[in-house]
Amino acid sequence: MFENPTIAVIGLGYVGLPLAVALARHFDVMGFDIDKKRIEELRDHHDRTGELTRGELADSTLQYVVDDSFLEEAHIHIITVPTPVGADNKPDLRAVESASRTVGRRIRMGSVVVFESTVYPGVTEEVCGPILEQESDLVAGRDFFLGYSPERINPGDKVHTVDQITKVVAGQTEKVANLLAKVYGTMNNGNIYIAKDIRTAEASKVIENAQRDINIAFVNEITDIFGKMGLSVHDVLEAAGTKWNFLPFTPGLVGGHCIGVDPYYLAHAAQRLNIEPRVILAGRAINDGMAHKIADRIHAELKPESNVLVLGVAFKENVPDIRNSKVVDMVRRLQEHGHDVDVYDPMADVEETRREYGIGLIAEPAGGYDAVVGAVGHSSFLSLSLRRLVKPGGLVADVKAIWRSRGVPSELRYWTL
Repeated sequence: MFENPTIAVIGLGYVGLPLAVALARHFDVMGFDIDKKRIEELRDHHDRTGELTRGELADSTLQYVVDDSFLEEAHIHIITVPTPVGADNKPDLRAVESASRTVGRRIRMGSVVVFESTVYPGVTEEVCGPILEQESDLVAGRDFFLGYSPERINPGDKVHTVDQITKVVAGQTEKVANLLAKVYGTMNNGNIYIAKDIRTAEASKVIENAQRDINIAFVNEITDIFGKMGLSVHDVLEAAGTKWNFLPFTPGLVGGHCIGVDPYYLAHAAQRLNIEPRVILAGRAINDGMAHKIADRIHAELKPESNVLVLGVAFKENVPDIRNSKVVDMVRRLQEHGHDVDVYDPMADVEETRREYGIGLIAEPAGGYDAVVGAVGHSSFLSLSLRRLVKPGGLVADVKAIWRSRGVPSELRYWTL
């Protein structure tokens, strides 16, 4: 369809930016984002997500634009905007719908529009396609074409980067699927899987994280069971893990933009078919309830109105990503119990954390706390002095087992899942 297409990537977050930079090694690529501050930072070679270095950005030929009129120059548009859930845990498609309207005003005859955002089966063709048609006065499948390639970005992962993983692609026609296989294949040495159709590709994505969510929920549930038996789940998992086919999942808080969200998209699709997704929603209920369970367990070890230091607010270790952080739920629960809580996370953005959650991060932890809670396993926390942070007789609540193998000073009390 195109020998040397110009590509536009719409949305330059955790997914879009690494993809755009990888594709820009082989094609003329423009990166579009409605966040003008984000574009200014990227032009200055600063990536606030930490996914790419200054050097990688400086070396890239990627062009940054905030004026959507430039999108008219592109042959292929790749939409990578977020698809969160609302307060009712129902899919929130507003961003992908808005992006579809923006792109729809700029596509032309023969354009290909690819979605990478996680959705339930049918959204690309039944929700986004009609929006594109309405805005462009063109017909999908005749005048322009749809595609889908599920994102598999793992924030902070420097091994499974977008150019080092298998990329699933699907197109509205066989010709479009083959085009996308060729385009994406340039950046990962042809490591491409062509799905049967767009709905199949959408479904494959939404079950990937649902599967992980369910497995983690099982481990979180047995953590509660073994805890009441006086057993450490970590000891149990280490023993069980000696079997060749035992899956290596660990307990804890399940947040972030993927695992804590995608199962609700799958559940929503099931409920539209009058199927009650009992396993999926049971896993979600267990994992969403962990923050309160952990906070309640810590509270049981503390005196009233204790001073507590929580280490970490990001949803996982060694990233600044605070989206859907369940640490926030734990902090609020501890506050409801009457404790005074400080939160320290050197990787998270102070203003973003205040804006999103109303939590003011402290610049540097002092000492003399009644308890310290290791909520996120940032590598930098290993060098902190527990003796300095916690009063003698105080509690080290090691949610992420940060100090489990290193040990803690004998004058401190230690608790982990």
